[in-house]
Amino acid sequence: MTDLKCSLPIAIAALAAAFPLTTDIASAASVEENAKICATCHGESGVPQEKTTPIIWGQNEGYLYLQLRDFKSGARKNDLMSAVVSSLEKADFKALAAHFAGLKWPNLAQPSPSKDDTKKALTVIGSIGCTSCHLEQFQGDGTTARLAGQQPEYLLNTMTAFRDGSRANNPGMSDLMKAVQPPDLKPIADYLASLQVIGGNSNQ
Repeated sequence: MTDLKCSLPIAIAALAAAFPLTTDIASAASVEENAKICATCHGESGVPQEKTTPIIWGQNEGYLYLQLRDFKSGARKNDLMSAVVSSLEKADFKALAAHFAGLKWPNLAQPSPSKDDTKKALTVIGSIGCTSCHLEQFQGDGTTARLAGQQPEYLLNTMTAFRDGSRANNPGMSDLMKAVQPPDLKPIADYLASLQVIGGNSNQ
């Protein structure tokens, strides 16, 4: 769920302080207890601690489940997330995905990019067909991520990781990002971050 800039030693120390002795992610009795551990970096109110950490409140359930699964299998690499999910099982992933999908997406009121950057972003987005999977409002669906209103730093890091191959759990995304020139990635990230989903089941 995250490409965290929350350093592994600091985050683990924070988890240990918050859940000492017998209460850890391996022995947590409920999805609520597991979710509290997620909140250490993803934020207790849905706003992450770091700008490179993704919003997961209101994210699509199927997408969250797949990311948790991939962190455990190693298909998606992140030392902190791998440690967090190492003792969790499929049922835990399903419960956490449903829990966070049911929460309200936080509106960070992120500003729109300049007209030139918006035009550049829309041109590239149209050329590679982002809306064919992420839908017209970039709300995603099922196993496809919501991008609208996500943190721009996270979006930029993620697109870069797909492009350079350091994130490899979606080959289709890697192929698309390789078709985008590096200078165009930030305008896309800033444009997507500025969007809000209007109407429908948007958890707004």
